[in-house]
Amino acid sequence: MRNQMNPLLIAIGITISVGLLAFLVKIVSSEQSFIPSKRIGYVEISGTITSSRKTTAWIDTLIRDRNVPVILVRVSSPGGGVVPSYEIYKKLVEARDSDKIVVVSMGSIAASGAYMISCAGDVVVANPGTITGSIGVILQSPDFSKLMDRVGIKMNTIKSAKYKDIASPYRPMAPDEKELLKNVILDVYDQFVDIVAQSRRLPADSVRKIADGRIFTGRQAYEIGLVDTLGTFDDAVKIAAQLAGISGTPKFRKQRPRRLSLFDLLSNRVSELLAPFQMSYMIDIPSEALSDQ
Repeated sequence: MRNQMNPLLIAIGITISVGLLAFLVKIVSSEQSFIPSKRIGYVEISGTITSSRKTTAWIDTLIRDRNVPVILVRVSSPGGGVVPSYEIYKKLVEARDSDKIVVVSMGSIAASGAYMISCAGDVVVANPGTITGSIGVILQSPDFSKLMDRVGIKMNTIKSAKYKDIASPYRPMAPDEKELLKNVILDVYDQFVDIVAQSRRLPADSVRKIADGRIFTGRQAYEIGLVDTLGTFDDAVKIAAQLAGISGTPKFRKQRPRRLSLFDLLSNRVSELLAPFQMSYMIDIPSEALSDQ
C-alpha cells in the first residue's frame, strides 16, 4: 500500500514544487514587486506665505523617503512673511544637501518671498508670462492717530524705553524711528540679495541693480539669469523625471490637502489686521492674477 502511494505523493510534490518555482520566478522577474518605483515628491506653494510649519514638515517627510529622489515645487504666490519664506527656502536647501534634486516650476506668479523660495531649486522653470522678481522688503505700519482724534479716543502708553512702541498705530512715527526701522529693513534686504546672488551665481552688485522691487516676466527673468529655463508645468515634470532617472509616466507623492475652517480663515485675517507692523517679502498683486493654470 505504501509502495503504491509513494509515486502519487511524489507526483503531487513535484507539481507543487514546479508551481511554486514558477510563481517565484514570475515575482523575481517583476522589479516592482521587490523594488518600489521612484516617485516625484510634490510641494505646492500657493497664495500668501504666512506660515512655514506644514510645508517644512512635508519636505522633511520627502527627505526621509528613499523612493523620492527628486522634489518638484510648484510656486504660485506673491510672497509673504520674511521668516516663513526663508524657512521654506532653507528646508529646500537642506533637501538638496541630502542628495535630493529640487526642481521649481513657477505658475502665474512667483515673486518676492516666493522667488526666494524658488532660488533653492537646482533647476528653476518659469512660464514666459510668469510674474516674478520683486526682490525687496516692505514694512507697513498703520496710523490711526487722526481717526482717534476725530472720535476723541486717546491711548495711554507706559513703556520701558523710548522705542518700545516704535510701531504703534496710535501715534505718528517719529523721523528717528523711521530711520531705525529702515536700517532693519536694509539688513533683511541684504540677506535677500545674498541668497539670490549665491543661488543664481550672480555678482551681488548685479543683483542689487535689479533688486529694487521691480517685477519681471518669466522671459525677462530668463534673460537676466533669475531662472534657468522657460517652460510649462509639464516641462518641469519631464525635467524632474529625467534628472532622477525615472522612465515612463512618473508617479507623484503628494501631501493630502487640509481644508481651512472658517475659524482658520477668520483668525488669520484678524492676526493680519491687529499686527502692529508687517515686514514681508511680498508684492501687491490683484487676486485674479494668482489663479494658476
